[in-house]
Amino acid sequence: MELTFVSDELDAYSRAVTTVVERLSPSVASLRLRRGSGSGVVITSDGFLLTSAHVVGRARGGHASFTDGRELGFEVVGADPLSDLAVLRADGRELVPAELGDAEALRVGQLVVAIGNPYGFAGSVTAGVVSHLGRSLPTRAGSAMRIVDNVIQTDAALNPGNSGGALADGRGRVVGINTAVAGVGLGLAVPINTATRRIVAALMTEGRFRRAYLGIAGGPRPLPPKLARTLGRHAGVEVVEVVEGSPAAQGGLRAEDLIVTVDDQPIDGVNDLHRLMVGDVIGQPIRLGVVRNGELRQLELVPIELDV
Repeated sequence: MELTFVSDELDAYSRAVTTVVERLSPSVASLRLRRGSGSGVVITSDGFLLTSAHVVGRARGGHASFTDGRELGFEVVGADPLSDLAVLRADGRELVPAELGDAEALRVGQLVVAIGNPYGFAGSVTAGVVSHLGRSLPTRAGSAMRIVDNVIQTDAALNPGNSGGALADGRGRVVGINTAVAGVGLGLAVPINTATRRIVAALMTEGRFRRAYLGIAGGPRPLPPKLARTLGRHAGVEVVEVVEGSPAAQGGLRAEDLIVTVDDQPIDGVNDLHRLMVGDVIGQPIRLGVVRNGELRQLELVPIELDV
């Protein structure tokens, strides 16, 4: 029987992975903190690193080790548990920054490479594909909860210690920060996109990311058929509870109201509402389109800053 070898195909795959590793490994650090470890990604040559908020926890600093043998102290510049992102500043210069990509350009089945520090084994590499796009990841900070949107699912093997490390595309661009192991062959990464770049920039300059607060608990609810036909969509956010003294209460929002727009932007679910509750609207009047007793009305609210 004649054997057929597919070395060319294997070599092509290997070349793709090794090229990513050679390009990106100098930019991935092994992090050691007082109560744990993880990974981080250099994003500027003068010492800024990106990692997961749950890696740093309440720590103020730690040590970062690099593939060139350097070991540098770092301080935590800022962390945002509701996106599970944190920014560090290492005490060093002439670091090798990774190129940040855009997760919005990813496609299911695309090659991705994870580099991190699983179980303390620095510089470990795994490869796989994008298994799914658009997953949601619940996060919490105290009593506040948010959903991280468009999370990347991959079958590249991730283990404890990979958190905060790089998920890169086939050209070595970081498209995600590895954040969770949801099961065997099921890893999740916070995407690098317009929304998370804004968070990272705020953490670098201000040490925090400001979010707006209305003071409601809500959930999805179908629109009445007539209203659904009028608005051209099928769902909104039902107000389940209004916090006493909150902007929602002061603006006249009530339990059982159905929020369908914010400043004329459609609201189909809680995630849509969360996406709009950013620092820009803190202290600024916003208009909520609300269905009450089958009638559409407008309410004006002034969000305050969410305290986390």
